[in-house]
Amino acid sequence: MNAPSDAKTSPRDNSFFERHAWLSLALTPGLGPRRIVRAVERCGCADAVLHLPLTELEALEFPGHAAQFIVTGEAARAADAELEKLAATGAAILTYRDEAYPERLRQIYDPPALLWMRGDASLLSRAIIAVVGTRHPTPYGTGMAEKLSRDLALRGITILSGMARGVDTAAHKGAIAAGRPTVAVWGTGVDVVYPKENKSLAEQIVAGGGATLSELPLGTFPAPQNFPRRNRILSGMSVGVLVIEAAENSGTRVTARCALEQNRDVFAVPGNVTNKNAWGPNLLIKQGAKLTSSWEDVWEDLASDVRAALEQSEGFASEATSAASLFDEQPLPPSEARIIGVLRADEALQMDEILEKLEQEMSSSEVFTALFELELAGRIRQLPGKNFVRAF
Repeated sequence: MNAPSDAKTSPRDNSFFERHAWLSLALTPGLGPRRIVRAVERCGCADAVLHLPLTELEALEFPGHAAQFIVTGEAARAADAELEKLAATGAAILTYRDEAYPERLRQIYDPPALLWMRGDASLLSRAIIAVVGTRHPTPYGTGMAEKLSRDLALRGITILSGMARGVDTAAHKGAIAAGRPTVAVWGTGVDVVYPKENKSLAEQIVAGGGATLSELPLGTFPAPQNFPRRNRILSGMSVGVLVIEAAENSGTRVTARCALEQNRDVFAVPGNVTNKNAWGPNLLIKQGAKLTSSWEDVWEDLASDVRAALEQSEGFASEATSAASLFDEQPLPPSEARIIGVLRADEALQMDEILEKLEQEMSSSEVFTALFELELAGRIRQLPGKNFVRAF
């Protein structure tokens, strides 16, 4: 929904006043993104909308209280206050008309009129895969989210997620482990970290050349209605959505549905049918989503122009690229090989269980040492409660 070529222009278009006007409209209660974008397209620029008399604002189908908010100057004052907060937090705004605004997002039914963000805006127009899933993944789900995100990031694909607990967090960590930037779309203001335990992750994302963004003003705290709205941005910015573990009534279903409505590819990692978290991805696969077990499954479904651009920018050809691994496949010492032999990737074993399984072959000190070395090498992961799983 690009602006018409014959749109009128204002002498203040694309200036400070224009950005201030976009911000004023975005902060006006009762105005949704479609109504704002439609009004700007009809009037030529946001500044022109902001200076219309009450009757003309109502003719644009603005609700009465929204029109009053603009005419009385409340909208402009709200924008002034927001700009002060932006300066204090180091955040910035992207308007629907800005060159850096992601083109794929412009194409959806109701693109945000404004995005608040921290970090590198150039990432938003790259080849992006959104990785989504449950907030309560199994070790298998966490491992697959990290591995696939790392492998895809190593091939130049930008990993996008919502920084929620569980699969989202694992996806961002996988991209960071690959040394590549990642993008998080929040259901809060970009100055309100949610969940709080991801404060360090949020800083890592920005420090690592990534970005955090939201369509919500600074200071917006978590509210249930914000997250389904956020999900359309996740799918809208992406070339495809990868689903890893989602229960029957998971919010992940909203993202997958948005992806289908926006004509985006949907990928899903199959799960154990006895696990409730497998319900979502398994159903999506039944309905036509691409069964995904490795990065190649995503890669081969990318549009040819997207794949060619990635191959050129990353300096490799897909035919010559071998599957990525989280560690070098070197022979293990016998004690470590025994530990690996009893551990699984999809089910955690508690320390006492490991000791019992190996009591005839290894002493407890040998088990402790081997576990330490394997964890250091990234071949196993320790979960809370001294539970261990095999890494992918």
